[in-house]
Amino acid sequence: MEETISLQDLFKTLKKRLGLIALLTILAITIAGVVSYLFLTPIYETSTQILVNQEKTDAAQMINQNIQADLQLINTYSVIIKSPAILDQVEEQLNLGLTVDQLNEKITVATAENSQVVNVTVQDPDPQVAVDIANMTANVFQEEIKELMSVDNVSILSPAVLNDNPAPVAPNPMMNMAIAGVIGLMLGVGLAFLIDYLDTTMKTDQDIEDILGIPLLGVISPIQEKAELTEKVATSSRRRAG
Repeated sequence: MEETISLQDLFKTLKKRLGLIALLTILAITIAGVVSYLFLTPIYETSTQILVNQEKTDAAQMINQNIQADLQLINTYSVIIKSPAILDQVEEQLNLGLTVDQLNEKITVATAENSQVVNVTVQDPDPQVAVDIANMTANVFQEEIKELMSVDNVSILSPAVLNDNPAPVAPNPMMNMAIAGVIGLMLGVGLAFLIDYLDTTMKTDQDIEDILGIPLLGVISPIQEKAELTEKVATSSRRRAG
């Protein structure tokens, strides 16, 4: 027998399990908030900017070639910045107790499109350490590039600075709580429908007609055993008193 569920039945199920849905949603938000504020380590981010200078030519026909050369040069510099040749010296200068790979994971190098500015971004649980790594990486790169590529066209445009009240970039408690709220809501709705689907008991007259497919001929009223027993006891007491 094909079973159909109307939109009205869906709303009835949601209304009947509204408490469960709200409980799961609030529970998920609470867990996400507690984990975000108490257990996750805050991560701070800072960055320094490096300017790559390129010798210019007055010949107009060389402009496009120079732009392509600049981009290739900056891409090369981006790889060199995160190479062991630079990061080994950064670790040696700062003595952080990190391997090159661990230091590499903290550093991100990016360039703006058609720009000669290279951003060296560092993330670390300690904001001061993040600033130190960013500035030391830029300084070491500026010195080492002279020997590595026999050029002196790198200058530090904007060093990393520690703010008075640095704000962590991760975790984002509000975002985590919002995501957890949506997941809790979806879990609550799914669980409500699952419970309703597995519940095969008949609770109303309409359930009997819907499940058995036969019309309802009569209804037996609930027997008030307690009330009847009380009435009998009262009658017996009156007889004895009489």
